[in-house]
Amino acid sequence: MPAEFDTGLRDEDWHADWIRRRSDEPDQYTLARREVHLAPAGRARLYVAAYHRYQVRLNGREVDRGTASAYPDEGYSQATDVTPYLAPGGRLVIAVVTHWNGSGQGRPEAAPGLLLRLVAGERVVVTDAAWRVARGPWLPAPYRNDDGRDHVEAIDGRAEPAGWDQPGFDDRAWEAPEVVGPHPTPPFTSLRGLEARLAVAEVTPTRLARLGSGAIVADFGRVVAARPVVRFAAGTAGHEVPAVAGYLTEADGSVSRTRGTQETDLSFRFVQRDGPQRFEAFTELGFRYLEVAEDAEVTALAQHTEVDPDRAATFRCSEPAIDRVFELALRSALYSAQDHFVDTPTREKGQFLADAVNQSLALMAGYGERCRTRQAIREFVQSQRRYWPDGRLNAVYPNGDGRRDIPDFTAMFPGWVWAYYLESGDEATLDLASAPMRAIAGYLRRHVDPGTGLVTDLAGGSGPYAGGIVDWPPEMRYGHDMAVAARTSVNVLAVDALERTADAAAALGRPAADLREAAAALAAAIDRRLRRDDGVYVDGLHRDGTASAHASQIANAYALAYGVAPAPSRAAVADHVAALGIRMGPMTAHRVLDALAGAGRTSHVVRLLTDEHSPGWANVLARGGTFTWESWDAPEAGRSLSHGWGATVLVAIQRALLGVAVIEPGAAAVRVRPPSAGLEWAEGTVPTQRGPVAVRWRRPAVLEVHAPAGVRVETS
Repeated sequence: MPAEFDTGLRDEDWHADWIRRRSDEPDQYTLARREVHLAPAGRARLYVAAYHRYQVRLNGREVDRGTASAYPDEGYSQATDVTPYLAPGGRLVIAVVTHWNGSGQGRPEAAPGLLLRLVAGERVVVTDAAWRVARGPWLPAPYRNDDGRDHVEAIDGRAEPAGWDQPGFDDRAWEAPEVVGPHPTPPFTSLRGLEARLAVAEVTPTRLARLGSGAIVADFGRVVAARPVVRFAAGTAGHEVPAVAGYLTEADGSVSRTRGTQETDLSFRFVQRDGPQRFEAFTELGFRYLEVAEDAEVTALAQHTEVDPDRAATFRCSEPAIDRVFELALRSALYSAQDHFVDTPTREKGQFLADAVNQSLALMAGYGERCRTRQAIREFVQSQRRYWPDGRLNAVYPNGDGRRDIPDFTAMFPGWVWAYYLESGDEATLDLASAPMRAIAGYLRRHVDPGTGLVTDLAGGSGPYAGGIVDWPPEMRYGHDMAVAARTSVNVLAVDALERTADAAAALGRPAADLREAAAALAAAIDRRLRRDDGVYVDGLHRDGTASAHASQIANAYALAYGVAPAPSRAAVADHVAALGIRMGPMTAHRVLDALAGAGRTSHVVRLLTDEHSPGWANVLARGGTFTWESWDAPEAGRSLSHGWGATVLVAIQRALLGVAVIEPGAAAVRVRPPSAGLEWAEGTVPTQRGPVAVRWRRPAVLEVHAPAGVRVETS
């Protein structure tokens, strides 16, 4: 079959108007329709942009669904091949549901608006004053929480006009739309084609239970990011049926309204009309259970960034517990990739920079993903242009609360861009990010204290993030000395930022010597000022120049994992890291594994990955987790039970235990180096830009590597 692709439209190519329904509601659902006669046509393409979410039906069949959680001057459109949905000749109804709900975490306010262009042979249909609009059948409802600021969905089945998405419906009572203006028009001044689409699949419960109240509880077996679907065989007009999603159940089998909810109202309300009917939520949530107050058929539409399942990484080894950790990470990374990388699909739904870095690394290693990562890198570059002339990046972007940074998140960005370049070989994106990376390097260098040579009092952040977050939530800092002015973890990240920015400059044929020198000088200052006599790193320096009395795991794991610790002290640092078990949160704990593996302690890596009784991924599984958590104590502390930042353990397993690492851009070369101890055997595949690399090794002397043509394999 020949390859096919669709291109987007330039801003000047739309020749269509932005339209909307006149409304001042904070949560607006709008039905829009246009009925036309369509002559026989060949190829047909649909182009849509809308705020914040939309669904398009052609003669009642859904053909496209998308989101635009972006600033209106950095908007997205989506192109869809709709040829299979168009019958030759006859009447065609283009029916659209749009949803705008103001600002929230990960969602700028923007403004309500719909822009559409359908090209079917010679016929072109666009949004303009000829369309008709009406209020959608959603009832006013409160916010689910104060973070993501989604509203509870309350759907009134009586209010949906029967047949509105079919030919022949009488829409004369509907309103004419407000025409904002032809694209581009303020505030919708720029669009680019969306590269990363969402994949949607219906999932069924693995178990159904009936409560004494008559309610049913559907257990989907694991946490998913999904839209609930509830079918009633025979409804009664005006009868209201409540439902609630959740992560945990109570002793009586009901879905918990308080535990595991992330302080989020996960309820739904369905008001029936007469007869059989189907309710489908418009916005996804993370959940495992759905309780419906009376008998119904329950499924869910699970969604995530579109990936090729045939490219998915595999891993098996002599320790089945590690296999389970790998699958946990693979699944968590996938469901964390929605219209953006989201911290959690339930509470905030924001693309936080550190979360995006971790999820991206896991998704690239797990599925060979590229598009969502490329989009996220571009968006954080845009955040610098919008808010930070001093070189910082926004901590979450796009977002509804404006200018907001976390200093160590900014310092993580160059390493992420370089990791993406190694995986993809995408020089254009490296070039796009190179100037912002240089600006980040400048921001860090301006905070180097001339007396100590260390990054000190790094500007940025506020409250618990001031000067750097170190780890999160606060209890995951495990006693880290937050009073220091020059933090070891921030300084190590600064060394990495300088080195990776230098790597990018060199790859693009640009000067890099000043960056190399700055990185070396900072590493030397860390070695000179932040190590005790026994070689172990302390948490940092206080403003009076005295060293912290605390030597956290994160300070030492970072020094090892990022290659800052000098060779003579690596053993002592590794001993200190190993003795602490895991005393870093899921956001950073993969660096413990990197540190120990780099120091040759793979037996200890295996112990940490299989320990069901101490903080770590095996403990999450042993306690019933099916998605990585925000913190190791998430159920007790009320933290998120669906936080994808812990999925980066997948990358550590591939590198440390399967022994595979990409070492040249675009996977031109990979290194295969099985661990010296800890496992008896391992096998798996790693998706790369040039195809899968398959490895199987067994002690004492079996190593098989299958690599695509054009990939150099180093095994020494």
